[in-house]
Amino acid sequence: MKVPRRSFLGALAGLALATPLAAQGLGGGGDRSQALRVLLGRGAVDPIPGGFLFGGRRYRGSYSILADGRVINEVDFDDYLASVVPSEMSASWPAAALEAQAICSRGFILARSDPNRPYDLVPSELAQVYRGVESEQPASTAAVRRTSGMVLRYAHGFAQIEYSSCCGGYSESSADAWGGAPIPYLVAHPCPYCIGSPRFRWRTDLLAADLDAVAERIAPQVGALQEVRFTDLDRSGRARSVALHGAVGVARIPASRFRIDVGARRIPSLLVRRETALLTPGTQAFAGLHIEGRGLGHGVGLCQWGARGYALAGGSAQEILSFYFVGTSIGRI
Repeated sequence: MKVPRRSFLGALAGLALATPLAAQGLGGGGDRSQALRVLLGRGAVDPIPGGFLFGGRRYRGSYSILADGRVINEVDFDDYLASVVPSEMSASWPAAALEAQAICSRGFILARSDPNRPYDLVPSELAQVYRGVESEQPASTAAVRRTSGMVLRYAHGFAQIEYSSCCGGYSESSADAWGGAPIPYLVAHPCPYCIGSPRFRWRTDLLAADLDAVAERIAPQVGALQEVRFTDLDRSGRARSVALHGAVGVARIPASRFRIDVGARRIPSLLVRRETALLTPGTQAFAGLHIEGRGLGHGVGLCQWGARGYALAGGSAQEILSFYFVGTSIGRI
Protein backbone atom coordinates (compact mmCIF):
# COMPACT_ATOMS: atom_id res chain seq x y z
CA MET A 1 0.00 0.00 0.00
CA LYS A 2 1.77 3.04 -1.24
CA VAL A 3 1.25 6.68 -0.33
CA PRO A 4 1.10 8.91 -3.43
CA ARG A 5 4.26 10.86 -4.06
CA ARG A 6 2.25 14.02 -4.05
CA SER A 7 -0.78 14.21 -1.80
CA PHE A 8 -3.82 16.42 -2.27
CA LEU A 9 -2.38 18.98 0.15
CA GLY A 10 1.06 18.82 -1.38
CA ALA A 11 -0.46 19.50 -4.79
CA LEU A 12 -2.57 22.29 -3.38
CA ALA A 13 0.46 23.96 -1.82
CA GLY A 14 1.89 24.47 -5.29
CA LEU A 15 -1.18 26.18 -6.73
CA ALA A 16 -2.19 29.81 -6.81
CA LEU A 17 -5.08 30.08 -4.39
CA ALA A 18 -7.23 31.83 -6.97
CA THR A 19 -6.97 28.88 -9.38
CA PRO A 20 -9.99 26.55 -9.30
CA LEU A 21 -8.92 23.08 -8.23
CA ALA A 22 -11.14 21.49 -10.86
CA ALA A 23 -8.96 23.13 -13.50
CA GLN A 24 -5.94 21.40 -11.97
CA GLY A 25 -7.53 17.96 -12.02
CA LEU A 26 -7.96 17.92 -8.25
CA GLY A 27 -11.71 18.37 -7.97
CA GLY A 28 -14.41 15.77 -7.50
CA GLY A 29 -15.62 14.11 -4.33
CA GLY A 30 -14.24 10.67 -5.15
CA ASP A 31 -10.85 11.70 -6.55
CA ARG A 32 -8.16 9.70 -4.72
CA SER A 33 -5.76 12.64 -5.21
CA GLN A 34 -7.72 14.18 -2.32
CA ALA A 35 -6.25 11.65 0.11
CA LEU A 36 -4.51 13.05 3.15
CA ARG A 37 -1.37 11.54 4.63
CA VAL A 38 -1.59 11.32 8.43
CA LEU A 39 1.46 10.29 10.45
CA LEU A 40 0.26 7.77 13.04
CA GLY A 41 3.60 6.73 14.54
CA ARG A 42 5.32 3.38 15.00
CA GLY A 43 3.55 0.11 15.66
CA ALA A 44 2.05 -3.03 14.19
CA VAL A 45 -0.52 -2.74 11.39
CA ASP A 46 -3.25 -5.30 10.70
CA PRO A 47 -5.16 -4.92 7.41
CA ILE A 48 -8.94 -5.38 7.61
CA PRO A 49 -11.74 -4.82 5.04
CA GLY A 50 -12.03 -1.09 4.31
CA GLY A 51 -8.99 -0.09 6.32
CA PHE A 52 -6.59 -1.34 8.97
CA LEU A 53 -5.97 -1.60 12.72
CA PHE A 54 -3.17 0.36 14.36
CA GLY A 55 -2.59 0.87 18.06
CA GLY A 56 -5.91 -0.78 18.87
CA ARG A 57 -7.84 1.60 16.63
CA ARG A 58 -9.49 1.13 13.26
CA TYR A 59 -8.60 3.53 10.47
CA ARG A 60 -10.18 3.99 7.07
CA GLY A 61 -8.16 4.15 3.88
CA SER A 62 -4.76 2.61 3.25
CA TYR A 63 -1.33 2.81 4.84
CA SER A 64 2.37 2.70 4.12
CA ILE A 65 5.39 2.26 6.33
CA LEU A 66 8.33 4.63 6.03
CA ALA A 67 11.93 3.40 6.12
CA ASP A 68 12.18 4.43 9.78
CA GLY A 69 9.13 2.34 10.71
CA ARG A 70 6.57 5.12 11.01
CA VAL A 71 3.09 4.38 9.70
CA ILE A 72 1.29 6.76 7.34
CA ASN A 73 -2.50 6.62 6.92
CA GLU A 74 -3.72 7.68 3.50
CA VAL A 75 -7.36 8.65 4.04
CA ASP A 76 -10.08 10.42 2.09
CA PHE A 77 -10.51 14.08 3.09
CA ASP A 78 -14.07 13.70 4.40
CA ASP A 79 -13.36 10.37 6.11
CA TYR A 80 -10.59 12.16 7.99
CA LEU A 81 -12.95 14.97 8.95
CA ALA A 82 -15.61 12.50 10.09
CA SER A 83 -13.16 11.52 12.84
CA VAL A 84 -11.81 15.01 13.52
CA VAL A 85 -15.03 17.02 13.90
CA PRO A 86 -16.48 15.05 16.86
CA SER A 87 -13.01 15.01 18.44
CA GLU A 88 -12.90 18.82 18.30
CA MET A 89 -16.58 19.55 19.05
CA SER A 90 -19.30 17.53 20.78
CA ALA A 91 -21.43 15.66 18.25
CA SER A 92 -24.46 16.43 20.46
CA TRP A 93 -24.25 20.13 19.58
CA PRO A 94 -26.58 21.74 17.01
CA ALA A 95 -26.14 20.85 13.35
CA ALA A 96 -25.18 24.41 12.36
CA ALA A 97 -22.31 24.44 14.86
CA LEU A 98 -21.06 21.06 13.60
CA GLU A 99 -21.24 22.30 10.01
CA ALA A 100 -19.26 25.43 10.93
CA GLN A 101 -16.65 23.24 12.61
CA ALA A 102 -16.46 20.94 9.58
CA ILE A 103 -15.86 23.90 7.26
CA CYS A 104 -13.22 25.28 9.63
CA SER A 105 -11.49 21.94 10.06
CA ARG A 106 -11.37 21.49 6.29
CA GLY A 107 -9.80 24.91 5.81
CA PHE A 108 -7.45 24.39 8.76
CA ILE A 109 -5.83 21.50 6.91
CA LEU A 110 -5.07 23.46 3.75
CA ALA A 111 -2.52 25.79 5.32
CA ARG A 112 -0.72 23.18 7.39
CA SER A 113 0.81 20.80 4.91
CA ASP A 114 4.48 20.68 4.00
CA PRO A 115 4.96 18.96 0.61
CA ASN A 116 8.60 18.31 1.54
CA ARG A 117 7.53 15.88 4.28
CA PRO A 118 6.28 12.35 3.68
CA TYR A 119 3.08 13.24 5.53
CA ASP A 120 0.63 16.14 5.74
CA LEU A 121 -0.62 16.02 9.31
CA VAL A 122 -0.12 14.55 12.75
CA PRO A 123 -3.18 13.21 14.59
CA SER A 124 -2.83 15.21 17.83
CA GLU A 125 -3.67 18.69 19.11
CA LEU A 126 -0.58 19.92 17.26
CA ALA A 127 -2.90 19.79 14.23
CA GLN A 128 -6.38 18.38 14.85
CA VAL A 129 -7.30 15.38 16.96
CA TYR A 130 -7.76 12.29 14.74
CA ARG A 131 -8.62 8.93 16.29
CA GLY A 132 -9.90 6.98 13.32
CA VAL A 133 -13.26 5.25 13.11
CA GLU A 134 -13.88 5.00 16.86
CA SER A 135 -14.53 8.73 17.22
CA GLU A 136 -17.00 9.00 14.33
CA GLN A 137 -20.57 9.98 15.24
CA PRO A 138 -23.63 10.03 12.93
CA ALA A 139 -24.49 13.71 13.52
CA SER A 140 -20.98 15.02 12.90
CA THR A 141 -20.44 12.72 9.92
CA ALA A 142 -23.66 14.09 8.42
CA ALA A 143 -22.35 17.64 8.96
CA VAL A 144 -19.14 16.74 7.15
CA ARG A 145 -21.05 15.25 4.22
CA ARG A 146 -23.44 18.22 3.97
CA THR A 147 -20.49 20.62 3.79
CA SER A 148 -18.27 18.44 1.59
CA GLY A 149 -15.78 20.57 -0.33
CA MET A 150 -16.77 23.79 1.47
CA VAL A 151 -14.07 26.10 2.85
CA LEU A 152 -13.84 29.72 3.93
CA ARG A 153 -12.41 32.11 1.38
CA TYR A 154 -11.27 35.70 1.57
CA ALA A 155 -10.58 37.83 -1.50
CA HIS A 156 -8.85 35.46 -3.97
CA GLY A 157 -7.56 32.87 -1.54
CA PHE A 158 -8.40 30.58 1.33
CA ALA A 159 -8.97 32.17 4.71
CA GLN A 160 -6.57 31.38 7.53
CA ILE A 161 -8.48 29.24 9.98
CA GLU A 162 -8.05 29.43 13.74
CA TYR A 163 -10.38 28.26 16.47
CA SER A 164 -10.45 27.66 20.20
CA SER A 165 -12.89 26.41 22.82
CA CYS A 166 -14.26 29.62 24.35
CA CYS A 167 -13.29 33.26 23.79
CA GLY A 168 -14.73 34.35 27.14
CA GLY A 169 -17.02 36.95 25.63
CA TYR A 170 -14.43 38.75 23.49
CA SER A 171 -12.58 37.25 20.54
CA GLU A 172 -8.90 38.00 19.99
CA SER A 173 -7.14 39.40 16.95
CA SER A 174 -4.40 37.31 15.36
CA ALA A 175 -2.00 40.27 15.40
CA ASP A 176 -2.43 40.81 19.14
CA ALA A 177 -2.19 37.09 19.89
CA TRP A 178 0.84 36.23 17.78
CA GLY A 179 2.18 39.41 16.19
CA GLY A 180 2.63 39.87 12.47
CA ALA A 181 0.49 41.83 10.06
CA PRO A 182 -3.18 42.21 10.99
CA ILE A 183 -5.53 39.79 9.22
CA PRO A 184 -8.74 41.66 8.32
CA TYR A 185 -11.10 38.84 9.27
CA LEU A 186 -9.34 37.73 12.48
CA VAL A 187 -10.13 40.72 14.66
CA ALA A 188 -11.10 41.39 18.27
CA HIS A 189 -14.81 41.90 18.87
CA PRO A 190 -17.47 41.08 21.50
CA CYS A 191 -19.01 37.61 21.49
CA PRO A 192 -22.32 37.24 23.36
CA TYR A 193 -22.80 33.56 22.52
CA CYS A 194 -20.30 31.53 24.59
CA ILE A 195 -21.65 32.23 28.07
CA GLY A 196 -22.81 28.61 28.31
CA SER A 197 -19.22 27.32 28.42
CA PRO A 198 -18.07 25.88 31.76
CA ARG A 199 -14.90 27.93 31.24
CA PHE A 200 -16.65 31.18 30.39
CA ARG A 201 -15.58 32.22 33.89
CA TRP A 202 -12.81 30.43 35.79
CA ARG A 203 -10.59 30.88 38.81
CA THR A 204 -7.36 29.23 39.87
CA ASP A 205 -4.80 29.41 42.66
CA LEU A 206 -1.08 29.11 41.94
CA LEU A 207 1.26 28.36 44.84
CA ALA A 208 4.40 30.40 45.43
CA ALA A 209 6.62 27.32 45.11
CA ASP A 210 5.28 26.64 41.61
CA LEU A 211 5.62 30.28 40.60
CA ASP A 212 9.16 30.46 41.98
CA ALA A 213 10.05 27.40 39.89
CA VAL A 214 8.70 29.14 36.78
CA ALA A 215 10.57 32.34 37.61
CA GLU A 216 13.77 30.37 38.14
CA ARG A 217 13.47 28.98 34.61
CA ILE A 218 12.57 32.16 32.76
CA ALA A 219 13.73 35.08 34.94
CA PRO A 220 16.18 33.84 37.60
CA GLN A 221 17.57 37.34 38.10
CA VAL A 222 14.49 38.56 40.01
CA GLY A 223 14.96 36.29 43.03
CA ALA A 224 12.14 34.98 45.20
CA LEU A 225 8.79 36.26 43.94
CA GLN A 226 6.87 38.87 45.89
CA GLU A 227 4.23 39.85 43.33
CA VAL A 228 2.95 38.79 39.90
CA ARG A 229 0.96 41.13 37.64
CA PHE A 230 -0.71 40.61 34.26
CA THR A 231 -0.07 43.79 32.26
CA ASP A 232 -0.24 45.44 28.82
CA LEU A 233 -3.83 44.56 28.05
CA ASP A 234 -4.71 44.51 24.36
CA ARG A 235 -7.99 45.47 22.67
CA SER A 236 -9.71 42.29 23.79
CA GLY A 237 -8.58 42.72 27.41
CA ARG A 238 -6.00 39.93 27.24
CA ALA A 239 -2.64 40.38 28.92
CA ARG A 240 0.36 40.57 26.64
CA SER A 241 2.96 40.71 29.43
CA VAL A 242 3.46 39.45 32.97
CA ALA A 243 5.52 41.43 35.47
CA LEU A 244 7.45 39.29 37.94
CA HIS A 245 8.41 41.29 41.01
CA GLY A 246 11.10 39.54 43.02
CA ALA A 247 13.28 40.23 46.04
CA VAL A 248 16.14 41.31 43.75
CA GLY A 249 14.45 42.87 40.73
CA VAL A 250 11.59 42.96 38.25
CA ALA A 251 11.24 41.18 34.91
CA ARG A 252 8.57 41.62 32.27
CA ILE A 253 7.99 38.54 30.12
CA PRO A 254 5.49 37.64 27.39
CA ALA A 255 2.24 36.49 28.95
CA SER A 256 1.99 33.63 26.46
CA ARG A 257 5.32 32.25 27.66
CA PHE A 258 4.28 32.56 31.29
CA ARG A 259 1.04 30.69 30.56
CA ILE A 260 2.89 27.86 28.81
CA ASP A 261 5.43 27.53 31.62
CA VAL A 262 2.78 27.51 34.34
CA GLY A 263 0.49 25.24 32.28
CA ALA A 264 -2.17 26.13 29.74
CA ARG A 265 -4.82 24.24 31.69
CA ARG A 266 -3.93 25.98 34.95
CA ILE A 267 -4.25 29.37 33.23
CA PRO A 268 -7.01 28.61 30.69
CA SER A 269 -6.63 31.92 28.85
CA LEU A 270 -4.93 35.31 29.04
CA LEU A 271 -8.27 37.09 29.46
CA VAL A 272 -7.46 37.67 33.13
CA ARG A 273 -9.96 39.83 34.96
CA ARG A 274 -8.38 39.85 38.42
CA GLU A 275 -5.24 38.68 40.16
CA THR A 276 -4.80 38.77 43.92
CA ALA A 277 -1.72 37.87 45.93
CA LEU A 278 -2.17 35.07 48.45
CA LEU A 279 -0.37 35.94 51.71
CA THR A 280 0.84 33.69 54.50
CA PRO A 281 -1.10 34.47 57.70
CA GLY A 282 1.03 36.21 60.29
CA THR A 283 4.10 36.93 58.14
CA GLN A 284 2.14 38.26 55.15
CA ALA A 285 4.77 36.68 52.92
CA PHE A 286 3.86 35.94 49.31
CA ALA A 287 2.19 32.51 49.28
CA GLY A 288 0.81 32.42 45.75
CA LEU A 289 -1.59 34.01 43.32
CA HIS A 290 -5.37 33.86 42.92
CA ILE A 291 -6.45 34.48 39.32
CA GLU A 292 -9.92 34.99 37.86
CA GLY A 293 -10.48 35.06 34.14
CA ARG A 294 -12.63 34.09 31.19
CA GLY A 295 -12.40 31.71 28.27
CA LEU A 296 -10.33 28.70 27.25
CA GLY A 297 -7.69 28.99 24.55
CA HIS A 298 -6.28 31.81 22.44
CA GLY A 299 -9.66 33.23 21.38
CA VAL A 300 -8.71 33.83 17.73
CA GLY A 301 -11.21 32.94 15.00
CA LEU A 302 -14.07 30.55 15.71
CA CYS A 303 -15.22 30.36 19.33
CA GLN A 304 -16.57 26.82 19.50
CA TRP A 305 -18.87 27.43 22.46
CA GLY A 306 -19.95 30.62 20.72
CA ALA A 307 -20.82 28.60 17.61
CA ARG A 308 -22.98 26.39 19.82
CA GLY A 309 -24.72 29.40 21.36
CA TYR A 310 -25.24 31.08 18.00
CA ALA A 311 -26.70 27.85 16.56
CA LEU A 312 -29.04 27.46 19.54
CA ALA A 313 -30.23 31.01 18.83
CA GLY A 314 -31.15 29.92 15.29
CA GLY A 315 -28.03 30.90 13.39
CA SER A 316 -26.85 28.97 10.34
CA ALA A 317 -23.30 27.76 9.73
CA GLN A 318 -22.81 30.59 7.25
CA GLU A 319 -23.98 33.18 9.79
CA ILE A 320 -21.73 31.71 12.47
CA LEU A 321 -18.68 31.82 10.25
CA SER A 322 -19.46 35.33 9.00
CA PHE A 323 -19.59 36.48 12.62
CA TYR A 324 -16.24 35.01 13.65
CA PHE A 325 -14.42 35.52 10.32
CA VAL A 326 -15.62 38.96 9.31
CA GLY A 327 -15.80 39.53 5.56
CA THR A 328 -15.18 35.94 4.50
CA SER A 329 -17.45 33.79 2.37
CA ILE A 330 -18.00 30.08 1.93
CA GLY A 331 -16.51 28.68 -1.26
CA ARG A 332 -15.27 25.35 -2.54
CA ILE A 333 -11.87 23.78 -2.87
